[in-house]
Amino acid sequence: MSEKSRRLNTRIAVMLAGMRLIHKEFYNLNISPDANRRIVERDSRLVAGRSEKIYRVIDTGVHDGLPVRIYRPSDRAGLPLILYIHGGGWVVGSIATHDNVCRKLANRSGAIVVSVGYRLAPENKFPAGLEDVYAALQWAHTEAASFGGDPCRLAVAGDSAGGNLAAAVCLVTRDRGGPPIRFQALAYPALDASNQDRKSYRLNEKGYYLTTKIIEQVIPLYINKSGDVFDPYVSPLLAGDVTGLPPALVITAQFDPLMSEGEAYAARLFDAGIPCRLHRYNGMIHGFLSFTGLLPQAGQAIGEMAAALSEALQ
Repeated sequence: MSEKSRRLNTRIAVMLAGMRLIHKEFYNLNISPDANRRIVERDSRLVAGRSEKIYRVIDTGVHDGLPVRIYRPSDRAGLPLILYIHGGGWVVGSIATHDNVCRKLANRSGAIVVSVGYRLAPENKFPAGLEDVYAALQWAHTEAASFGGDPCRLAVAGDSAGGNLAAAVCLVTRDRGGPPIRFQALAYPALDASNQDRKSYRLNEKGYYLTTKIIEQVIPLYINKSGDVFDPYVSPLLAGDVTGLPPALVITAQFDPLMSEGEAYAARLFDAGIPCRLHRYNGMIHGFLSFTGLLPQAGQAIGEMAAALSEALQ
């Protein structure tokens, strides 16, 4: 990759310069998890822009207080379903931080989007969050008709740690015999917690919002023991067998430490004969999908996900 091709988007460069001035990071280990979550909630509102209108939003629960938010783009019955899993390194993020992403995804895909508020680490370590995602998937499949959905047309989507959980739940559903997932849409997913020595880690080690140091600090908050990084449900790229997994769209960002593992996963699926499209967004950083009020590329990427999901769920 030449220096000429490594050109950071101007708006992102200005944002990152401002963050450096106030010594702001994605995750600050010197404060509590709750304090980090409040900061991320506040910042998400600043970059999301105006909330997009949608036909109906319903907040409900699955079991034991597990929250989900349902986004209906129309009053039609039998709409396809997308389970959306928010990012945040397994430790921050929420239904609220990704509200505008889900609104746009539902409106552009014509599908009902169900966003799940899974339990976060370090209070709830692996596999708590993944089991919540699986429970929400089962619930969406079983209860689809009650909120206008078609249980036979079901997909998953997620970004960052949510992309990790989306890929992992595809393995879980394959291994446990359902519910059937037609498609997986992953944006800059974290797919191999065992290896921080990939090319994109070296190229994008620091200075681009998500740093290698932060990744190294966050992973131990999610897992129970060091050996967990080799578990395919933590690191889907390490799955011994990817046959039977659904077709995929994988979106990566050029200035992201996680770029290489996302692209390696896409290649792994493709080599196994699973239809997979890969799109690297040049000039972008990790998390750009959420900057819907700042970056045209955020809307473009959401639109690409929506088009791929809509086609798969016809």
